[in-house]
Amino acid sequence: MASTIFQKIIDREIPAEIVYEDDRCLAFRDVQPQAPTHVLLIPKKPIASIDQLADEDAELLGHLWLTIRRLAKELGLANGYRVVVNCGEDGGQTVDHLHFHLLGGRALSWPPG
Repeated sequence: MASTIFQKIIDREIPAEIVYEDDRCLAFRDVQPQAPTHVLLIPKKPIASIDQLADEDAELLGHLWLTIRRLAKELGLANGYRVVVNCGEDGGQTVDHLHFHLLGGRALSWPPG
C-alpha cells in the first residue's frame, strides 16, 4: 500500500492534533470537522479499507471499537455520537487507509447524506 496522508500522520511527517495513541492506533481531530467533535481513529497497521480486512484483524477491530467507546466518554459525548466508516469511492472513502469517523457534540440527522 502506498503511503497515505494518514500513514504520514502516524510517522509524524504531517502534523495533526492527536487526541489518543497507543501501539495499535492513533486518533486525531479532523481538519474539516462535520460536527463540533469530529475525530478520526486509524489503525497503525496499513489496511486500505473494510474490504481489505483479513480474519486475523478481528482482534485489532475489537480494540478499535473499544477505543472509540473510550474516546466518546473522554470527549464528553454522553448524549450520543455517530461512528462512520466509508468504504470505496461510492461509499465516500477518500483516503485508502481504514478509518473511523467519531462525530458528536450536536444532534445528528438521518439519513446522513
